[in-house]
Amino acid sequence: MGNNKSIFQFTVNDIDGKSVSLEDYKGKVLLIVNTASKCGFTPQLEAMENLYESYKDKGFEVLAFPSNDFGGQEPLEGTEIKQFCMLKYEAKYPIFDKVHVKGKDATPLFEFLSKKSLNGKVNSVPKWNFHKYLVDQEGKVVDFFYTITSPTSSKIKRKIEKLLNT
Repeated sequence: MGNNKSIFQFTVNDIDGKSVSLEDYKGKVLLIVNTASKCGFTPQLEAMENLYESYKDKGFEVLAFPSNDFGGQEPLEGTEIKQFCMLKYEAKYPIFDKVHVKGKDATPLFEFLSKKSLNGKVNSVPKWNFHKYLVDQEGKVVDFFYTITSPTSSKIKRKIEKLLNT
């Protein structure tokens, strides 16, 4: 089925520790982002929510994966992260358990997202918080965006709209 080139092979834990199969997102366009609450780019959480609100009814989801891999900028854990994202930034998109996104401790999902040998399309290991991966309805990685690219940039919106319109 070629499932080995899709993110649907992975199961992750949500912020409450509940197991979630990424197959639950089949048929949706996804923006997968490694987040942090104490980063200069943390206001992107608000942009992520705005993007999510713009496209959620058309089959789009933002998946946030908190990570402390860069500059110790995610000191919070579980419930604290959830409260921070939901209260301060009114995040309604799914937030997952804190993960490692690079190096030998990278979770299988982020290892897959960042290695072309695994995903068939992009070679891009997160270099900082708020690295973004765009995934199509079939779970295939189609693009990535560096930290400095705002989630609501026209570049990202155009790519999402193109995927949603096909």
